[in-house]
Amino acid sequence: MIVLRYNKIEESRIAPLAWINQENLESIDLSYNKLYHVPSYLPKSLLHLVLIGNQIERIPGYVFGHMEPGLEYLYLSFNRLSDDGVDLVSFYGAYHSLRELFLDHNDLKSIPPGIQEMKALHFLRLNNNKIRNILPEQICNVEEDEDSALEHLHLENNYIKTREISSYAFSCIRLYSSIVLKPQKIK
Repeated sequence: MIVLRYNKIEESRIAPLAWINQENLESIDLSYNKLYHVPSYLPKSLLHLVLIGNQIERIPGYVFGHMEPGLEYLYLSFNRLSDDGVDLVSFYGAYHSLRELFLDHNDLKSIPPGIQEMKALHFLRLNNNKIRNILPEQICNVEEDEDSALEHLHLENNYIKTREISSYAFSCIRLYSSIVLKPQKIK
């Protein structure tokens, strides 16, 4: 485990191969630093990545692609992530392993791509963003008939008109009580 909170660390201050060869490193906490991207060359064995309170604007494509067994916990709360900074390959390599994903308190205007591909995801926080609507295929894959592993979904304090959400948007989630939609901001 490495904890380097509150150190004003920038990407340029992390050597490219600083920890990629650390075979037993399972947890890195770089919260409250000055990172603008999710760092590259993370250790293959990493399970927990905590990047709360940085200025992260982008999750580079394939940044988790080399990890085995795969990243399980990714905390990106209180950053500057927008829709432009997250694409389909941003989470490549973590679709089968990610259990918790915290993207609350960012600048996202929509559900990030790839959420429906995350088969092991239990906890998803998207509260306190700028999300306005939820399309049916963004959380549940409507072509598949299986239940999602998702047990907690937080979407409160966005700009979602809850009455306009499709009845299929959460069809794969077993317990609707695990979905938090209220309160919403009005704008």
